[in-house]
Amino acid sequence: MRSAAPVTAVDTSPRRITVLCVDDHRIVREGLRMIINGEPDMTVIETAATGTEAVERYRRHSPDITLMDLRLPDMGGVEAIKAIRRFNAHARIIVLTMYKGDEDIHRAIDAGAATYLLKDTLSDDLPRIVRDVHTGQPALPLDVQAKLRERAAYPTLTMREIEVLELLAAGRRDKEIAVALSISDQTVRVHVKNIFAKLGVSDRTEAMGVAIRRGIIHVD
Repeated sequence: MRSAAPVTAVDTSPRRITVLCVDDHRIVREGLRMIINGEPDMTVIETAATGTEAVERYRRHSPDITLMDLRLPDMGGVEAIKAIRRFNAHARIIVLTMYKGDEDIHRAIDAGAATYLLKDTLSDDLPRIVRDVHTGQPALPLDVQAKLRERAAYPTLTMREIEVLELLAAGRRDKEIAVALSISDQTVRVHVKNIFAKLGVSDRTEAMGVAIRRGIIHVD
């Protein structure tokens, strides 16, 4: 008489949400790993410390959710988001950053981030937000929505005006800016005048303050 075949146990537990954590600070990555791995339905499958690593590890692992900082070495978070979304247009990315500026938020959402969270206001909501984004509910926090409405009321600076702002922040004079951008001194002065008007300021110091606060430029 033939013996009965052994019964193989079947794992019926739901598949865990896989998460890639991207941050240039090891202590933050490990903190996120502890929070995520402490949940029964999700797991960190990989971490990355740079934008380039983030893209490479996303391509290798295809995580369900990516937690992305914006300030990263070698490739900024916005550029990494764009690169990941070019690889997978349906990638679900949650920005987790210290950058509070309305322009930072706009650039991240425009690049394809599902939602935007500030590290200094993050609480026990992170697992819930990961679940929401995973199920297609990428609702923006109310404070982030308010920032985007605020930005919509401002005139938009051109890429050239932002380049001029960055050079002003680096302490360059009009002649130096003209040489760096291959434009005339007069054109630089026109750009500066337009920048002042769009930012609602009257001098260069004030323009730097507003541009940095809004996240239009960053100064290390």
